Amino acid sequence: MTSEPEPATGAAERRPRVRRGLVIVNTGEGKGKTTAALGVMFRAWGRDFRTRMFQFIKTAGARFGEHRAAERIGIPIEAGGDGCTIRSKDTEQAAALAAQQWERCKEAILSGEHDLIVLDELAYVLHYGWVPTADVIETLRRRPEGMHVIVTGRYAPQELIDFADLVTDMRVIKHPYRDQGIKAQLGIEL
Repeated sequence: MTSEPEPATGAAERRPRVRRGLVIVNTGEGKGKTTAALGVMFRAWGRDFRTRMFQFIKTAGARFGEHRAAERIGIPIEAGGDGCTIRSKDTEQAAALAAQQWERCKEAILSGEHDLIVLDELAYVLHYGWVPTADVIETLRRRPEGMHVIVTGRYAPQELIDFADLVTDMRVIKHPYRDQGIKAQLGIEL
């Protein structure tokens, strides 16, 4: 007498993945916060996610490598800062630009038109108090259930870290500029 075959493990038994939107924070003193977010954004785009990035420090006319690549494949990146905020000659203007950019972000998050939104350099803006952390967290709470949001930048406030699902703290071990005086390189930093 032969026994019944064991049920096969595989596609018939797999449960569909239920997408739960994550809040991801890339913070810390080290390099790679934006680069990591871009990697996730590119991966999501490859899975047909509707993706978008907002930048809070880079200027509207920025043409760094990520802008050029995103433009070629149709991922919108909207820069809305005044350049290097820590060296800004007009912090009131930088703060106003950040507040305007946050309003655009809030609208995009609550619209539900995207599956993944990157808020690049937002942690700086929160650190400087230009946008209230409580407003950001409340907006993230109200986002559509399956939407992922990535926040980058040094000095992420503890409230955001506590709220997030995934937090990575980038730390510097060795850096070519700091340790050897090597300036930013095209294709690596720019």
